[in-house]
Amino acid sequence: METLEILASITRLSDRVVRVLGQNPGKFTLQGTNTYLIGERNPYTLIDTGEGNDAYIPQLESALSNTCKLTNPNEPHISDIVISHWHHDHTRGINSVLSLLRRMWDGRNKPAQFKPPRIHKFPLLNMPSDSNTTIPLPPPGTYAPTVNGAFLHDLVDGQLFPITGSPSPMRVIHTPGHTPDSICLHVPDDRALYTADTVLGQGTAVFADLGTYISSLHRLLAFQSDYTVLYPGHGPIVAEGPKLIGTYVAHRMEREAQIVSVIEKPRSDGQPWSTWGIVSTIYSAYPQDLWEGAAQSVNQHLAKLQAEGKAKKVGGEGKDVKWELLAKL
Repeated sequence: METLEILASITRLSDRVVRVLGQNPGKFTLQGTNTYLIGERNPYTLIDTGEGNDAYIPQLESALSNTCKLTNPNEPHISDIVISHWHHDHTRGINSVLSLLRRMWDGRNKPAQFKPPRIHKFPLLNMPSDSNTTIPLPPPGTYAPTVNGAFLHDLVDGQLFPITGSPSPMRVIHTPGHTPDSICLHVPDDRALYTADTVLGQGTAVFADLGTYISSLHRLLAFQSDYTVLYPGHGPIVAEGPKLIGTYVAHRMEREAQIVSVIEKPRSDGQPWSTWGIVSTIYSAYPQDLWEGAAQSVNQHLAKLQAEGKAKKVGGEGKDVKWELLAKL
């Protein structure tokens, strides 16, 4: 098993970026969710809010009080919160973060009126109402609504976010695949790319749609001359970012080639290959308790091939879906 690098709870990565660990380690979160404070002085932009664990708030408070500069007494510690995508390990800390910001403002004994932060996220379009992607509405007065009174300010691909104290803004990059609303952020002065869960610091990322995920990775590689380092949503920073993203793409294409090579060989019974049959062939040397997860990945690859007109589903469901190639690839 890969050994996880131990991350400090609070780490200054550059003059304008401080990482605060979300205190929610786990199988899928690695050392926990990485949240980031962006800016050279207040007010800062906070990237993600963690899972809502109580242990996170003292760490964020310490980062704001001791690591970050509070040079403008008339401005709050944080003016904006950017949510990278809807998953709960990035969003459930919103209410506790908002409570902290109000408490810290009140503790400064300023007569000026509190300025609650704006909360930003890329909109989720055409999602089913039971998809469990709703972020709970915080109490009134703890956030700055849109002009129409909405809770979330919609992010737009290519949108620029000012970085306090820096002439170069961050740029929002819509990178669907892990989730439909996933974004990355380009921090030009750091030559850095915040990748959320699209590219992790260790291991490989999961995805809801492989075709759009691969397209997003190619989009990130298209401007690789503008960044070097990756600031991921989980795991340590990545020094050679474009190289890792290229490895992600190569790994997926290698797996796709393996799948195609299996389907190209006729079965002895003359029947189409099922997802489970493909998995049992490719992963024969792996423990069978890993096959269920592998079946989901194989189905994603086959769905991508179907969307590209290269394969066709011919019956069955789940791991018993049967497939045939439409042309030799």
